[in-house]
Amino acid sequence: MKVADAMTPASELVTVSLPGSRDDALEYLQERKFSSVPVVSTTEEGERYRGLVSRDDLIEHPDEDDLAMLLREVPTTTADATLHELGELMLEAGTRRVPVVEEDNGESLAGIVTITDVIRALAREEVGAEAAVGDLCASGINTTYAGTPLPVAEREIGLADVPYTVVLDDEAEMAGVLTEVDIVAVAEVVEGEEDTGASMAGDDEDWKWESIKAVGNRYIPTRNVEIPAEPVSAFMTADVVTVSKRKSAVDAAQLMISNDVEQIPVVGSGDLAGVLRDVHLLEAV
Repeated sequence: MKVADAMTPASELVTVSLPGSRDDALEYLQERKFSSVPVVSTTEEGERYRGLVSRDDLIEHPDEDDLAMLLREVPTTTADATLHELGELMLEAGTRRVPVVEEDNGESLAGIVTITDVIRALAREEVGAEAAVGDLCASGINTTYAGTPLPVAEREIGLADVPYTVVLDDEAEMAGVLTEVDIVAVAEVVEGEEDTGASMAGDDEDWKWESIKAVGNRYIPTRNVEIPAEPVSAFMTADVVTVSKRKSAVDAAQLMISNDVEQIPVVGSGDLAGVLRDVHLLEAV
């Protein structure tokens, strides 16, 4: 199967243009729930592809407003590449979306192909080989407590370098799943003043990360991404879809597509045994 058979053509894409601001990209990502958005610019020769801006970029660089400074360069492919070649490229580059450019002009955007496109092809059994979920999933699991404030959980997700966290209740049982998409959906870019303070944070303060050194009373202008401080339980998905270790990659792909999720907790003998991410399924293509 070729990339041309799976990609979204340029005529159907929504893009953001240079010059632009972070708000342009944030609005798109919140509305469409995509992980990234292609950025283009208009030249005398026509519209040209310039890069991608991802939800990670917006969270990691909250003070940067210039869209051009948030651009991420990722590998490109062409329409005649195979999905197997695309899967290898995604795994090697660690990217979820690959711009498809015209063969005779590497700056003309022909479309976008995403990891979801590949998973959809796998779900339809158009590509792929026999593989079991237990052989593909990661045994390490990122977790957080249901009562954790959302900003702390966001930081935990960032430090773990995964787009999710499995939420545990008071009995340490799985209560839900929180994803980056859930966080971006409620994040707001705010402007204001921050008091650097003249006092130390109390050592017994809930969810305290570190004491703040007194630097005298002064205010500095800030522009940041504001994340609600309510507990994770208010934003997580409680009705979690799971998959058995014995199921096939095709079964898992079908679950991901039908439930519109990027990762599925894996169970074995009734216990949480790992997490299968869509990126893991690229190894089965």
